[in-house]
Order: sequence, then C-alpha cells, then structure tokens
Amino acid sequence: MTRTAPERVRAADDELSDAVEEVLAAYLERRGADTAAIDPAFGAATAALTEFVLSGGKRLRPTFAWWGWRGAGGSPDDAHAVGVLEAISALELIQACALVHDDLMDASATRRGRPTVHVDFARRHAEAGWQGRPARFGAAAAILLGDLALVWADDLFRSSALPVEALRRAAAPWEAMRTEVLGGQYLDVLHQSTGDTSPRAALQVDRYKTAAYTVERPLHLGAAIADASPELVACYRRFGADIGIAFQLRDDLLGVFGDPAVTGKPAGDDLREGKRTLLLALALERAAEQGSRASAAAIEAALGDPDLDADGVDRVRGLLVDLGAEQAVEQRIAAMTGSALDALSTADIEEPAASRLSDLAVAATRRRR
Repeated sequence: MTRTAPERVRAADDELSDAVEEVLAAYLERRGADTAAIDPAFGAATAALTEFVLSGGKRLRPTFAWWGWRGAGGSPDDAHAVGVLEAISALELIQACALVHDDLMDASATRRGRPTVHVDFARRHAEAGWQGRPARFGAAAAILLGDLALVWADDLFRSSALPVEALRRAAAPWEAMRTEVLGGQYLDVLHQSTGDTSPRAALQVDRYKTAAYTVERPLHLGAAIADASPELVACYRRFGADIGIAFQLRDDLLGVFGDPAVTGKPAGDDLREGKRTLLLALALERAAEQGSRASAAAIEAALGDPDLDADGVDRVRGLLVDLGAEQAVEQRIAAMTGSALDALSTADIEEPAASRLSDLAVAATRRRR
C-alpha cells in the first residue's frame, strides 16, 4: 500500500533508501504504462530498465542531496518536503543512465551480479533468432534505454512538487551535473584511447565522472532547494569534491582487490576493461622512477586484456603492492577524507545533518562494495 505523504517524508528522514525506492517505483510504473501504450514490445524493454533501477544500488546521491537540504535548514515538517524527496530521487535515474552506458562502453558483462543491459538484450536477440548481430542489437537497446533514463530523470525532477522558485534555484546545479558526468565519461573514453596513464588524467576523470554527480552536485542541489548561503554551497562543494574523488579511489581499489561475492563484479574487471585509474597511473609512474621496466611492461600488458585470467590478476595485484601504488591510493583516500571533514567543520550546518554527512563521508570511503 502506498504511504501517505507525511509517512514518506518521515521515512526519508530515517530510511531514505526505502523512501527513494518508493518514489522511483511509482514513477517508473506510471511511465512504463506510457511506453506500453506505444507498443507492448517497448513496454517490455522499459520494464528491463525499471528492473535495473530497482534491483539495487546504494542510493548515495539522493542521500547526500537530502542531507545537504537538511543541513541548509530543510525539515521533514516542511510543506514541500515530499517535493524534495521526488526531486532528489531523480538522481537515481541519472545514475542508471551512467551505469547502462558505462557498462556498454567498458564491455562489462555483469553489474550487481547480473548481466548488464546490453548483454541481456543481446541474449534476447539470440534466443529469439532475430536478424542481424545480437551484440549490435544489445548495444542499441542499451544506448536507447540509457537515454530514456536521462530523459525520465529530467521529467521527474521538473515535475516534482517543489515551489517554482526552488526549482529555478536548483536548475544551475542540476544542469551543471548532467554536463559534467557526460564530460567525465567522454574524458574516460578519450584517455583510454590515447593511452594517457598520467595521474592528472586519472584524477580529471574521477573529478567529473564520479565526484561531481555523486557527492558535490547532489549536495549543491539540496542546498539550492533550501536557498542556502553562498558560503554553505562553497563548503558543500569542497567537501563533495574531495569525498567524491575518495569514493572513486576506493572503487578503483575494489575493482582490482575486491571480493566478487561482495562487489558483484568479476575480480580484475577494471584491468580487463583497461581503466586508466589513479592506482594504475601511480604504479606506472613508480615503476618508471625505479627503473622497473619489467613491472611496467607486465602492467601495461594486462591493462585492457579481455582474456586476463585469475593468475594474471594476482600478478598485477602483487606488482601494485610491491610498487607501493595500493598504499599510495589508501593514503590519498585518507588525506582527502580528512580534508573533506575539515571543510565540513568550517560551515554552519544544522544537526543532525552535520553529523550524518560526516558519517556518510567515512562510510563512502571505507566500504567493501
């Protein structure tokens, strides 16, 4: 049974993930009916998108947006709190777009322990015996469904029950965030294609592909909805940029050293996909400094090798540890988390949001998945 608006807002205060899930489920059910009216086949395709959105995820982006709003004076008792919940839930549809497209670009086979969207639709094509190449159909379906997720994100955000002025204020971070994440994705593809393994390139991708739309802009969005001061917005952005990059650096470590049973992705998948992460950049930089051509050559050979086996992954792991790259990234995560918390302490952020943001910073950078 659908809860009443006040119940949804109370849930958003204490059980935000469930509340966001409820908003998304209701919205996607309504939009799914729209697509089924176009054609049942399109409805079936968008049902796969709905399943993808609702099948898991940390709901980290709306969580930061909610507490950014609360820290700027927003209250669950506010008449527009339900509108805030609806607006920030739209962030999960931007996340869905990014993941569907990213999995396609990286040729990832699984996501959250399940086949990725392009793989799923390629399988449907093959099983049905349709004309053409299954992989091409799967890629086309993933592009279109990712685009639809982005369109629906904007629709949900702009149709939320927020006052016109709040929507107007929130437009700037919303628009910047969408451009930044796509810019970051393009730079990621570009750097992989050009072979740029520099730490600068890796951090540039981390800044725009992850940090901006994971922490920094969601906080900015919540602050804008609450009409926060420029000083608080600046604090949030400093905090968000540092925590967002630290979050991605933890992801990079998990992509090589993580347990597949926990992460939901095969061990070493980042290596097979050729991701030019800071972890790999520092390893190659240190190998060059130490004159270890053999180590550099082994890492370069593994990077982007789709047939890299478990033994190959273990060899690279050993090199990353021996070269000190793993430790260096851990130290970078700790330093950026510390600087983010320092930024948080300089602003007048209302409780319980200040404490909650501090806890989220630690949780986001010490996670195992």
